[in-house]
Amino acid sequence: MSNAQASVLVDSAQGTTFLILLQIGSRVLTFAVNQVLLRFLSPELLGISSQLELYGISVLYFARESLRVSLQRQRVESRGGHYGPSDIKLGRTQEVVNLSYIAVLLGPLLAFIFAVLYIRQAGPAVLAIPYLYQSLVLFGLATIAELLAEPCFVVAQQQMLYGLRASAESSATFTRCVLTCATAIWASINRQDLGVLPFAVGQLGYALVLNMVYYGRIWRTSSMEGSSLFPQPVSTDTSDYVLALFYRPTLTLSINFYAQSGLKHLLTQGDSVLIALFTSLSSQGVYALASNYGSLIARMLFQPIEESSRGVFGRLLASGSSLETTPAKGMPNTTSPKSLSDHRRTQDGSLAADTNLKSSASGVLSARSYLITLLHLYGLLSLIITTVGPTIAPLLLRYVAGRSWTLAGSVLSVYCYLIPLLALNGILEAFVSAVATPAQLRVQSAWMLAFSAGFATSGYVLLRMYDYGAKGLVAANAVNMAMRIVWSWTFVRGYLDEQGSKLRFADCLPNITSISVGIMVASYLAILGQSFRGDYLDLAKTVIIGGMYGVVL
Repeated sequence: MSNAQASVLVDSAQGTTFLILLQIGSRVLTFAVNQVLLRFLSPELLGISSQLELYGISVLYFARESLRVSLQRQRVESRGGHYGPSDIKLGRTQEVVNLSYIAVLLGPLLAFIFAVLYIRQAGPAVLAIPYLYQSLVLFGLATIAELLAEPCFVVAQQQMLYGLRASAESSATFTRCVLTCATAIWASINRQDLGVLPFAVGQLGYALVLNMVYYGRIWRTSSMEGSSLFPQPVSTDTSDYVLALFYRPTLTLSINFYAQSGLKHLLTQGDSVLIALFTSLSSQGVYALASNYGSLIARMLFQPIEESSRGVFGRLLASGSSLETTPAKGMPNTTSPKSLSDHRRTQDGSLAADTNLKSSASGVLSARSYLITLLHLYGLLSLIITTVGPTIAPLLLRYVAGRSWTLAGSVLSVYCYLIPLLALNGILEAFVSAVATPAQLRVQSAWMLAFSAGFATSGYVLLRMYDYGAKGLVAANAVNMAMRIVWSWTFVRGYLDEQGSKLRFADCLPNITSISVGIMVASYLAILGQSFRGDYLDLAKTVIIGGMYGVVL
């Protein structure tokens, strides 16, 4: 492993730690807020708040996700433009800032379109909620304001300023929690029915504080470096740059990612769409509560690892020719090994083709080792989650949410079996997005379309025909994840095979002893749970048994 690759892994480990701590802190705050809000909210209001949250997530996703993934695929080296060798970092930073403004410009348009679509499909019960229109407008303004921070975010991501990101998002999350709780409590004291307005106020506060922290730090840093947070010309070379602002290969890659983003978003947020279409507001609230609690581990631990791993794979696997982004027809391949060799020759007068090939082989081995380690760790965590989770989840929910949410406990038990699939799919798709060529991305998009049809069909059957409610939606999600995992695993294994590095499923699994003991513990807890009365003693028994199993692992 080269020093550069080791540095990538070290930086990633530090960044992942920051992101995990950020997620833990934000989820603890959100958890505390939920406990307060559950005393003031009905399942119907919680269901509508989840719809507005989906609205905001959709705007942000379609505006910025494809650009973020593409920027993580870019090389660390700059293309130069009119910048000299001493200004490589400056030129590279300006490129990502310029591209980030595409997301800023898309935000208002998407916010308006999705708001109109939401109002048109909303039923009478939803439209009758007090301050619904005002809440929707505030959510729209919040998403637009959050996108204004995108230039700062891409600079922080490019320079691996994970501490800044943690500071900005934790401060914003704290503000959202305080404003949401304060507004809900004020309304309760003054006997005002504000509907879901407290959530909208909190979301707007989140976006404003996020901008304050990001710009407060990045603006000062940019001024000292002589760079700009506004769009600036990078090069007059029209073959490599569009409008002298946007690097053409990255822009083309973003378009390819954007073409599949709708399908991927539908698969990721499809549960919220299906339950909004086929179930009552009460069922939507129950599912929202169960999924929020059920996905805590996925959001606190797996999501930060997935985000940082996408960057790790992109850097480790960016040196060989087969690892580069395949250019569109007629577009120069500025990231080929020849171009890199030329770039190095201009700086030190030597040709580094042999070193580049060795780095490529070393990068593949490092990426494979990193992937196997993560998958093995995920396997161990999955054993604990699926063994103890279905029994302990309803007991915990009964105490943190109250007896009025007992129905959500059974849904949360089923959700525990979905968590490992979410984790596995996330890390495999991070690998795919880091190395797939535009042609391969188009193939993935076609499969995504098939998966969307399968997900919609299974959801319709389970929700509408058999009326399984929230549990049926969890099962449909499991089917969706399983299909995506099979495709991604096939791609990853084939990719590594082409690079001369084999990947076996057995290498990623926990040992047979851990799996066997897990099956026995799960069976014992299932039998024991039939005699539970839901008191603290039952909770203590489950915790002790789960703790003993964790020690054995």
